[in-house]
Amino acid sequence: MTTHPSMQAAVLENYGAPFRLTSIARPTPQQGQVLVKIMASGINPLDLKIRAGAAAHARHPLPAILGIDLAGVVAAVGPGVTDFRVGDEVYGMTGGVGGVQGSLAEYASVDANLLALKPSHFSMREAASLPLAFITAWEGLVDRAGVNESHTVLVQGGAGGVGSIAIQIARAFGAKVYATGAAVRTETIRQLGAIPIDHERMTVEDYVVEHTAGRGFNVVFDTAGGASLDASFNAVARFGHVVSALGWGTHALAPLSFRAATYSGVFTLLPLLTGEGRAHHGEIMREATRLAEAGKIKPLLDPREFTLDTVGEAYTLIEQRQTQGKVVVRING
Repeated sequence: MTTHPSMQAAVLENYGAPFRLTSIARPTPQQGQVLVKIMASGINPLDLKIRAGAAAHARHPLPAILGIDLAGVVAAVGPGVTDFRVGDEVYGMTGGVGGVQGSLAEYASVDANLLALKPSHFSMREAASLPLAFITAWEGLVDRAGVNESHTVLVQGGAGGVGSIAIQIARAFGAKVYATGAAVRTETIRQLGAIPIDHERMTVEDYVVEHTAGRGFNVVFDTAGGASLDASFNAVARFGHVVSALGWGTHALAPLSFRAATYSGVFTLLPLLTGEGRAHHGEIMREATRLAEAGKIKPLLDPREFTLDTVGEAYTLIEQRQTQGKVVVRING
């Protein structure tokens, strides 16, 4: 009798419920896929919303294996894959939404278009912390706003997961970067290479005057939505560009229009949900590797380690806003 190999996975059976660690069948790579032995899984705030059933735009049918970001080792290659070989160390934003298996499991069959070779000097934990944040920041700053050395860039929420990467990408393209954050985040923002702005102490009008002599910033990257996006419309320069990854809410566009400025939204999950644009995600991850190996990208990691057994504790840490960087779960190794 033939037995199929199994794997351990943290399975969500009901929205808002604890994860259940269980043994399930190991997937087999299909056409265009590789089987990845997952070494680390990054947890994003979005994962908490998906677990709660509160992310209609990223709903994951139950029972579900969550986890959007992964880093691991290619264990097998499916038909039609030529870019990867068994043993390659890879990373990417590969699942955890729309019915696609996520990374809170020992293995996953992954669309090869979504993957890239990880930076050679990065640990698996460092690599797993990057994909969603890097792709979001790259699509906003590079694909939408065309950031370059002539720009002044304002990152709203510069010490967060996406914001910290956005600062580093803008810096890598030669822009002068400013970033908002609470006073306790000032040093983190400064170490990332941006000029910190305490948005709790200064109004948007104040910091536009202080840092741009009233002209505004050429590019404003908003990571928070809500009032932060409204502030962005008032902080952008004439003919500038506002980009946001969180466009929830009702917003007055007049401040943007009066500046003849433009707005772009970033929906990073779209290729996972629709299949459209997946190859570009792989291209972006290759750019992440290039910049990381050039010493221009360094992730901020929470020092605490979690495993499949303690995934629930990791989620609680994020819910309680007690993190000190990106939370990553060790899966294998």
